[in-house]
Amino acid sequence: MSRCPGTREAVVINGMRFVPYLDGATIQNRIAELAAELNREFAGKKPVFVCVLNGAFMFFADLIRRMTMECEVDFVQLSSYGDDEVSSGNVRIRKTLSGDIRGRHVVLVEDIVDSGITLSSLKEYLTALQPASLTVVTLFHKPARTVVAHDLPYVGFVIPPRFVIGYGLDFAQRGRNLPDLYIKEQDGDMGGENDP
Repeated sequence: MSRCPGTREAVVINGMRFVPYLDGATIQNRIAELAAELNREFAGKKPVFVCVLNGAFMFFADLIRRMTMECEVDFVQLSSYGDDEVSSGNVRIRKTLSGDIRGRHVVLVEDIVDSGITLSSLKEYLTALQPASLTVVTLFHKPARTVVAHDLPYVGFVIPPRFVIGYGLDFAQRGRNLPDLYIKEQDGDMGGENDP
């Protein structure tokens, strides 16, 4: 990766150039708004917040720090990318939940919803565990790439259908540490997808 964290210049990862799209302050302000909405909706319900690893870890940590109600956290990990820019389409659950969510209000925290295929697999897995409710919050959404539509009551930002990195999202495990969101520089193509 070419550039120093904390600057707003373009970055090059694996020979691909990414330009600044959303700065960290804008992202943090939107997370604060989402947290306020979630605090109102789930007050007194003791929800379980489920982080989708690895991409959502930064968003999850920043969101959880803003929760004012009693809650629990858990983690699930999926695999569909490997080191590619485009998903393989084969979704595997690599880490299952540690706790029991039967009869609990579950808030699924996603980094990005793209085609909706990964989210379908994840919702199927969680629904089989019989939660009282399942609510999805995603920081980024690419509706132009939707193949399987989902009810997304909490969306941080609607973004274009181009490949993005930073703020937890990666390209072949690189770029997650960037505090801002970067988008693939456009040169006539629409880039790849981040979530199948």
